[in-house]
Amino acid sequence: MSITSTNLDGILPLIAKGKVRDIYEADPESLLFVATDRISAYDVIMENGIKDKGKLLTQISIFWFDFLKDDIKNHIIASSDEKIFAKLPKELSEPKYKNQLSGRSLLVRKHKLIALEAIVRGYITGSAWKEYKKTNTVHGLPAPEGLQESEVFPTPIFTPSTKAEQGEHDENISPEQAAKIVGEEVCDKVEKKAVELYTKARDYAKTRGIILADTKFEFGITDDGELVLVDEVLTPDSSRFWNAATYAVGKSQDSYDKQFLRDWLTSNGVNGKPGVSMPEEIVTKTSEKYIEAFTALTGQKWASN
Repeated sequence: MSITSTNLDGILPLIAKGKVRDIYEADPESLLFVATDRISAYDVIMENGIKDKGKLLTQISIFWFDFLKDDIKNHIIASSDEKIFAKLPKELSEPKYKNQLSGRSLLVRKHKLIALEAIVRGYITGSAWKEYKKTNTVHGLPAPEGLQESEVFPTPIFTPSTKAEQGEHDENISPEQAAKIVGEEVCDKVEKKAVELYTKARDYAKTRGIILADTKFEFGITDDGELVLVDEVLTPDSSRFWNAATYAVGKSQDSYDKQFLRDWLTSNGVNGKPGVSMPEEIVTKTSEKYIEAFTALTGQKWASN
């Protein structure tokens, strides 16, 4: 059974409900992130969920937070069920709550958020490819001549977007526009760190037979100006992962993500429409892709429960 919504009966206050996460205030200094099995495409949440998707996303994020811990501070206080439940009100250890939270929760510190989606692109695809075909630019920046779809950039590029409210679209912007939003010093820090983290993750993914085409980071900032890695990290929801064995320049690639869902929505003319339920076949195929990504990246076998 998939968990598409959580209900803690007011034991902790629910302060936000995103496309995937339900966020509760654990105390004045910390938040409980709960990744549900909701799935969205074209900015619309489907009526039904993908079993264990929230658990898979959480465990992939935990893997990457740990992998990058020597490169940047992160917001995690506790990531294992044992440590999380030890810090939460005792009532939440009751089965009806524990079943909603186990394996899909993170206890994290509150931080002031930087109002940017810090996107790094190593390959030209998606919205960047669409823009390039029209104007030979990417996020308004000049790009090399003669690139083909899915081709690697000479060096990874920082292509930020605005951080939109739920139900609204993020807007691709140039680094210059980003600097006007958050200030030049902060923007420079974010760009440098995002490219550094992408590069380290890309090089590791290659050793696992995976191409990290692009990814989106989110950062917080401490009172003394130190960047903190927050939200989710390098999951199939925030990144494009391609199978290196089938990669070929000049076409779109098979991704370890919700491409099956996007294709089904488009072919049935319901992309962007609310109230859509996925057929079982699409649920199963999408689930298999998330499990493949988890196994390929972490080297661990997924054990559903």
